[in-house]
Amino acid sequence: MEDKGLIVLAAGGTGGHLFPAEALGHELKARGYRVHLVTDSRAERFAGKFPADEIHVVPSSTIGSKNPVALAKALLKLWSGMRAARRLFSRIKPMAVIGFGGYPTVPPLLASTTMKIPSLIHEQNAVMGRANRMLASRVQAIAGGFLPEGHGTHAAKTVVTGNPVRPGVIAASAQAYVTSGDDDPFNLVVFGGSQGAQFFSSAIPSAICLLEDQYRKRLKVTQQARAEDEDAVNTCYGKLGLAADVSPFFADMPDRIAGANLVISRSGASTVSELAVIGRPAILVPYPYALDHDQAANAAALKAEGGAEVITQSHLSPEKLAKILRRAMDDPARLAETARAAKATGKPDAAKRLADLVEGIAAGRPVGEFRSSEVREGPDA
Repeated sequence: MEDKGLIVLAAGGTGGHLFPAEALGHELKARGYRVHLVTDSRAERFAGKFPADEIHVVPSSTIGSKNPVALAKALLKLWSGMRAARRLFSRIKPMAVIGFGGYPTVPPLLASTTMKIPSLIHEQNAVMGRANRMLASRVQAIAGGFLPEGHGTHAAKTVVTGNPVRPGVIAASAQAYVTSGDDDPFNLVVFGGSQGAQFFSSAIPSAICLLEDQYRKRLKVTQQARAEDEDAVNTCYGKLGLAADVSPFFADMPDRIAGANLVISRSGASTVSELAVIGRPAILVPYPYALDHDQAANAAALKAEGGAEVITQSHLSPEKLAKILRRAMDDPARLAETARAAKATGKPDAAKRLADLVEGIAAGRPVGEFRSSEVREGPDA
């Protein structure tokens, strides 16, 4: 295949940032581009499947402290990272640099924009994160997962592509939703993402304890739990005689979601996007301590289309959760309808849409060519 050139992807070292970057990487590789990843050391557990020809770790730091000494140290590290990224880009000469959010994207995107390398950021959430807000005015285009097109300070260069999902998610989306009858096993999948799994480690077992035997004996649970909570969760399920698979990380999570009758999860952008593409009913519990309340906005977007139920953590007592589980197990038709609504909102072609935009900015084409016709033409066209 013809070598079309090098594209650099920059992403923070959590799954929420890396998974859409991974999906874009696969699409760009299929089109004949070389792909390099710039990230931080946290990415190691996710990097095994990342389709990068090379992975570069560039110094970065989070700007979160108001302490002047800590702030000065963070800024110095970001400056050091930008200089390292400039040296890297001078050597490898990328056609374009694409950022996926998180502070590890700041140094490479500052470097690319000061070097006049075509640059784009992808914002997964319905509310733009702090790192992307710092970079938004510098880049040629902003791709959005849930960002509204045609609104906001940077509306003229915002294109809704959706959130790219990994090939495993696309493969899992081919599995039809299967309802669970009165005597059938009921597959419950629970996960909390990189933040907030601790709450589920307590709440889910406590709720299952309150279920009557007729419900409990049907349950098969897959649950993500922090390493420090894993033994306690397993012990609790063992005492209940429950079939459960508990782990801090599941490499085959798309297949587990596809096999679920119901998912209970946080509502990070990648999670919501994967639930929609696969098409599974969910109870979404937004992480309450997110600085920008982005998870609440993401959850609201899926709920508005009938694809999920949203409950705040403060209102989710074990008693209420047990009631939700009983109702779900008693009404498979409602779960099937929610699954259909979720799937209708999914964007399985998001990686292709984003790759088109990347190729466009690399070639110097106007961003407006890639926006929806309704936005290009205006409401009165």
